[in-house]
Amino acid sequence: MGARAAYSSKTHLLNLITMATEYASSGEYIKHHLQNLTYGQLPDGTWGFAHGAAEAKAMGFWAINVDSMFFSIGLGVLFLFLFRMAAKRVTTGVPSGLQNFVEWITEFIDTSVRGSFSFQNPLVAPLAMTIFLWVFLMNLMDLIPVDWLPFVGALVGIPHLKVVPSVDPNVTFGLALSVFALVLYYSFKIKGPGGFFAELAFQPFPKWMFPVNLLLEGVGLIAKPISLSLRLFGNMYAGEMIFILIALMFGGSWVLGLFGGMLQWAWAVFHILIITLQAFIFMTLTIVYLDMAHSEHH
Repeated sequence: MGARAAYSSKTHLLNLITMATEYASSGEYIKHHLQNLTYGQLPDGTWGFAHGAAEAKAMGFWAINVDSMFFSIGLGVLFLFLFRMAAKRVTTGVPSGLQNFVEWITEFIDTSVRGSFSFQNPLVAPLAMTIFLWVFLMNLMDLIPVDWLPFVGALVGIPHLKVVPSVDPNVTFGLALSVFALVLYYSFKIKGPGGFFAELAFQPFPKWMFPVNLLLEGVGLIAKPISLSLRLFGNMYAGEMIFILIALMFGGSWVLGLFGGMLQWAWAVFHILIITLQAFIFMTLTIVYLDMAHSEHH
């Protein structure tokens, strides 16, 4: 197993040094860059890292994408560290650059919450800020050139490395299910079990059509976390795929590489808007869903 891992890492390192030109095909290059560093039980019964999509799939439910966990948790810790540092250094005079940024973000989040949430709940604003900044930081990793960190990983024997956590559906579904759990919690807390069931069963049609109402409202309820997660995943996956396709151009002629460099710069500039917008949409929908959980329909 150790020899196999060493061979795979050396091969991967050579591939990255010469980029796409060392891969058997463009498809192999794309598949490699879309493969997570997955740890789990291998088909032979041992535990270790998958060396391909087939092995990762065979690991089943209990496999873990180590790179997604590392970067998402690391970015969360970075967010907490920076804001804690800003809070400890706060002054009443002219604010520093970090304090000014934190105050601006806080005011922006507060305005968004006031505009979308009609009730009093001390959890909503901190939750909105956490979601916006955490998702933004995860999306921001997409602006790092696709071969840089995998190349560094190959130097230390890491065969696969996806650096954008929001390109992993496990991460986006985890965020969405956490929001969904809060929506269910406040729906039961504010409306009670009976009120929550009545909301699902007795609208939008008359009460005698409660089976139809229950079906429609139930589907709508389940669709919230699915749409919330897939929207973020789909947009970020598409953006990452475009960066990978542009990177393929560097394996061709110098003219194609020059054109690819210009495309990469232009797409990165445009992608700044995309990563910010996706974080804002995720945050706004979270606020709206929690507002709906607090509202009683009659």
